[in-house]
Amino acid sequence: MTQTVKAGHLLMAELFGTRLDDQTRVYLTRYEVRAVCLFRRNIESEAQLTQLCAELREIMGPDALIAIDQEGGGVVRTDFWAFPPSALALGAADDLALSEQVAQANARFLRSAGINWNFAPVLDVNVNALNPVIGDRAFGSDPESVAQHGLAYARGLEVFGVAACAKHFPGHGDTHQDSHLELPTVNRSRPELEATELRPFERAVQAGVSAIMTAHIVFPALDAEHPATLSRKILTGLLRRQWGYDGVIITDSMGMLAIDTHYGRGAAAVQALHAGADMIMALGPTEAQIETLEAMQAAIDDGSFDPAPAQRRLSALARRFPAQIRPQPERGADTLLLQRAWARGLCRVGEGVRPALGSKALLVVRREEAERNVSEAGLSAHRLAAALGDLYDLTLHQYDDPAALDWPALREAADGAGAALLLATTGRLRSVFSFGSVRPDLHLCLWNPYAVLDVPAPALVTCGYRPEALAALRAYLSGQAEATGRMPLAGLT
Repeated sequence: MTQTVKAGHLLMAELFGTRLDDQTRVYLTRYEVRAVCLFRRNIESEAQLTQLCAELREIMGPDALIAIDQEGGGVVRTDFWAFPPSALALGAADDLALSEQVAQANARFLRSAGINWNFAPVLDVNVNALNPVIGDRAFGSDPESVAQHGLAYARGLEVFGVAACAKHFPGHGDTHQDSHLELPTVNRSRPELEATELRPFERAVQAGVSAIMTAHIVFPALDAEHPATLSRKILTGLLRRQWGYDGVIITDSMGMLAIDTHYGRGAAAVQALHAGADMIMALGPTEAQIETLEAMQAAIDDGSFDPAPAQRRLSALARRFPAQIRPQPERGADTLLLQRAWARGLCRVGEGVRPALGSKALLVVRREEAERNVSEAGLSAHRLAAALGDLYDLTLHQYDDPAALDWPALREAADGAGAALLLATTGRLRSVFSFGSVRPDLHLCLWNPYAVLDVPAPALVTCGYRPEALAALRAYLSGQAEATGRMPLAGLT
């Protein structure tokens, strides 16, 4: 008699510690869970991460899939390796070989700890200046460029043993809503979608990318009723049948409010399976994960869902990319590579003048930048001041509410002291400033690139705030390097 397939084979779990306690071991073993997604809260050191991955592989077996969001830029879960540049920085450098090399280095770091699946590259085409969740995660606004850099990145990951995952299909680039918090809709016609959002994903399918992650977004031109994650028209009709894709389809987190508050965990998971998904990312409390497992198991047991095709694809993925540790002898070279890649993504917008070294500068910057959903916490005012403090006679002006800044007074203070007036924007979300007739001398745009639209001043865009980006910023301001990148977003030049 054929043994019933366990729903755990098709579920990606979330863990809640840096080590496996007895309760977690029992949970993973009882439900035969074969995949987990690791976050910053699961990671405290390289040695601990390596041990955790080894224990997970021992429990989950040869089909173990240990995943992470290690995109680069603001979405990186480790802090003990060099930070990979954001996709935007690579789009600004516009060197396909560099994008592939960066992905190779990223893969070597991950494999040195035993991670075998990276939820990258982002293939969203960022065409909406009000997008609250994509920003530096996209390679740019041109679909062809996004496709080329995304495919180069996927190749780089996979050649060094880490499965790639193109996301967020059919595209999260033209939203002004965050699917972590609500259910967005993209009201584009089918021809518009084919020319923009869909093009990079279709190219990825043609290139044989190993996995694709769905978006919790409604596309009325494709399916007026269901978000892509739950849409058979989109996942089976378009992706599987029309495009012929036979790789793994994994949902985005089913704990995001776009799904959780509209459909419910268990019912949504079963609907996603029927739509064509192979793996359900069941993030959230263990109780919610078990609720999802039980609903999935019921669909398997009553014969309404056949898990065999999904299980075949997932097993093939795990066997192609086994979760085994590979030493990384190139670590020093990889660190230098990532530093150079960040520097090549540095962009100038407008004709700004670098303040002379040792001159006075008044730096205006938000006090703190909190973690927001998928992104890590951003750059604080004190960290930025520490990075620039030895370049200038620096006065720091911190703020909490950008609309409350008194720009005429700041301009008067800067002029009275003979100081350059610098504004740094350090957040993923754009800010609303009230400048009046005042113009800062230079805008240091350190995260959301569209912030250059909010500030009437020449800008230096770093495409991120990581230490490597700040080093590139310092090199430019000190005259040791130039900003050679070109903004890969339409309207930002």
